[in-house]
Amino acid sequence: MSKIVEISDLRREFVQGDVTIEVLRGINLSVGDGELVALLGPSGSGKSTLLQAIGLLEGGFEGSIRLDNEEVSASSVDRQTEIRREKLGFVYQFHHLLPDFDALENVVLPQLIADAAPDQAEDRAKHLLGKLGLAERLHHRPAKLSGGEQQRVAVARALANRPKLVLADEPTGNLDEHTADIVLGEFMELVRGEGSAAIVATHNERLAAKMDRVFRLHEGVLT
Repeated sequence: MSKIVEISDLRREFVQGDVTIEVLRGINLSVGDGELVALLGPSGSGKSTLLQAIGLLEGGFEGSIRLDNEEVSASSVDRQTEIRREKLGFVYQFHHLLPDFDALENVVLPQLIADAAPDQAEDRAKHLLGKLGLAERLHHRPAKLSGGEQQRVAVARALANRPKLVLADEPTGNLDEHTADIVLGEFMELVRGEGSAAIVATHNERLAAKMDRVFRLHEGVLT
């Protein structure tokens, strides 16, 4: 299996006054193409910081990050923007949908930004939303959707540009247990069907057990 992510000796620290806090302490991690990986750890363990590093969303890290066989940790800002647009998808605990756009438009927009043809972008959005059971909710704005439906739209948006890797930070953390199980199951099925890999940060042992592999992050150390 070829690797979509290879991380070597990744470190991140913050200085607060006279105190230095080591958030990531020499992380080594590899994820294969199409592999679904759970990242377990309590709040404050560094899960979000690690995902931000992999997603090229924040600087100040030491170490190596390779995405799709490209060393990206020292890439230019423009190149990192291209990589995020072309190879990465993001799902957060809160959906962050655009409130003035309906479900279909929220999934079409990132494709248009990536220069997709409007008709193809709409077809792709309808396909993904249909797979997630939202074929009858295409023209509902987020305020008219349930929490589970909003998160399904966020999943479709993350997969809209056929990313190599999806980074999900507590994607069901804002849902009740029953809805979380359903949404996570749909997320996993859709990601596998699209051939993407995924790293899912969570503190839920039961949900993590459904992934291909489970890593634990504690006080900045990955095991």
